[in-house]
Amino acid sequence: MKKIFCFILSFGLIISLKAQNDTTTQKLDEVIIQENRIQIPFSKQSRNITLIDKQELETTPARSLQEILSFVPGVDVRQRGVTGVQADIGIRGGSFAQTLMLLNGIKLTDPQTGHHMMNIPVPLVNVDRVEVLKGPGSRIFGQNAYAGAINVITSLSDERYLRVQGYAGDFGMKGINFAGSLPAGKYNQNLAVSYDDSNGYQYNSDYQVNNIFYEGGIDLNDQNNLRGMIAYTDRTFGANGFYTSAFPDQWESIQTTLASLSHTWNLSNFYLNTRAYYRYNADEYRLRRNEPEFYQNNHTSNVFALEANGNFKTSIGTTGFGIETRKEDLESNNLGDRDRTLSGIFLEQMINLGQKVDLRAGVYSNYNSGYGWKHFPGAELGFQASQELRIYSGYGVSYRIPSFTDLYYVGPTNIGNDQLEPEQAQNFEIGGKWSKEGFRGELVYFLRKTDNLIEWTRPDENTPWQPQNFNEVKFNGVEASFYYRVNPKGNSIQVKEFNFSYNYIHADLIQQPGVETRYALTALKNQLIGGVLVGLGMKLEVNTKLRYIERMNQDPYFLMDMRLDYNRIGKVGFFAEASNLTNTEYVEAATIQMPGRWFRAGFMLNIQ
Repeated sequence: MKKIFCFILSFGLIISLKAQNDTTTQKLDEVIIQENRIQIPFSKQSRNITLIDKQELETTPARSLQEILSFVPGVDVRQRGVTGVQADIGIRGGSFAQTLMLLNGIKLTDPQTGHHMMNIPVPLVNVDRVEVLKGPGSRIFGQNAYAGAINVITSLSDERYLRVQGYAGDFGMKGINFAGSLPAGKYNQNLAVSYDDSNGYQYNSDYQVNNIFYEGGIDLNDQNNLRGMIAYTDRTFGANGFYTSAFPDQWESIQTTLASLSHTWNLSNFYLNTRAYYRYNADEYRLRRNEPEFYQNNHTSNVFALEANGNFKTSIGTTGFGIETRKEDLESNNLGDRDRTLSGIFLEQMINLGQKVDLRAGVYSNYNSGYGWKHFPGAELGFQASQELRIYSGYGVSYRIPSFTDLYYVGPTNIGNDQLEPEQAQNFEIGGKWSKEGFRGELVYFLRKTDNLIEWTRPDENTPWQPQNFNEVKFNGVEASFYYRVNPKGNSIQVKEFNFSYNYIHADLIQQPGVETRYALTALKNQLIGGVLVGLGMKLEVNTKLRYIERMNQDPYFLMDMRLDYNRIGKVGFFAEASNLTNTEYVEAATIQMPGRWFRAGFMLNIQ
């Protein structure tokens, strides 16, 4: 690996390169949020949405998307180990199973378990932006967008480029990432490859992660476009305490493949996207790493899906529509051989009520072979009080079906429950957005009333965990955020970006006598996030991130991370990162102690 680093660095220094343009010149307010049907600019959305653009992806002190999401207001990241080799993502106090992950609008839900939601087969260097929708997403994305949805977006370029990034750091950590674009006539294509590994920061916490991602697209004519994608990720890691503290020698190996093909037909007043995709996931889990005969689980899941989404415009506004069908099956030595079919129909309408008011309302109807038909209505009302100020309110019903692990798992510390009913919640929010000349601010209140919450419980520590349906749980909270960005002016010292947010979440879950809960009473309670990106001259940037996290019934903790970039958008750049500079002792998931202060550094080549 060291020889590869030296070769690439020497190559970058001796060849003649063309400087890369900054990828952040597009105004955030003009970005179209990708929701498959009705697509609305970021500034006109009547929802609480956070947009992570290329500049934030490149300057945040993080080696993975999981770590980057930990700086998003209202998002709770529970990492098991460094760089998010296995991580759960919750939104607005929701559990990891209540968040829907998507890649270019493709659902990454695994029927086996929600713990696989972050097995995203895309190197970070190839991600263009990330859209985080907070609140009910079932009407927009379908089942399992219960507390929110995260859509990872890649893009095809019609220009040739090669980006290479290598790094090394504490815990024997090292990695290398390649991303390239090689258009051929009307056909655009991207290829990205990454490799990351570490010896681990504690006993049995080593990991190795490989990703490969290919995407291609061609404009057949002015109205028709074809786009295909194939991706693969291989994650193997020591899982010390990941799922139970009783077995420190746990080990897991996961391979995920994703393939899709889509066609877009785009006319002046009509848009239609049809898509087919396939997702394969293989999971081998051992309680004792070197003794598979002691206890071993092997799960293989397959997901086949077809979708059609579109919209058309008339004199009364924009109508969005969609239809989908999805087949999920699982072969497992523990869960048995399982399968289910899901289908859905979407319909929504957006109309303008005068010059300043707009209404978007619709319904998603879902059929599940195990639970029958369910319907999820929702609506958002927006009022453009001025050019800078937008006030909005929304209501929606959200829905999550149990995973096969929830239903059928059998193990020494966890047992499934095949009598579980799907979770369902009613959601309400009201908020306001203000934006002017690089400044953005938002204040929102939300309420989520849950029926039949699925929660893992046990009467005592000697009894295995088992999921149950709680009758009623309420989550409500407030999010306040402020954001500032200015274009570089070449000053000797300049604040390029500043952000601050505060989230408060209250969970009205009454602890039942003699029952211990696993997730609900550890939900996010108080969250403070701050950051400042400072430019020193034309080429040097320093990004400092601060976090204060308090979860229910857990001790709060404070973290400080920092990244330094030299010549980030130039031909050859260098960076250094530090995590947990305060050397805080803290736990994010289960009883796994996270590492203290740790460092890494590397280089970037931008060839165009």
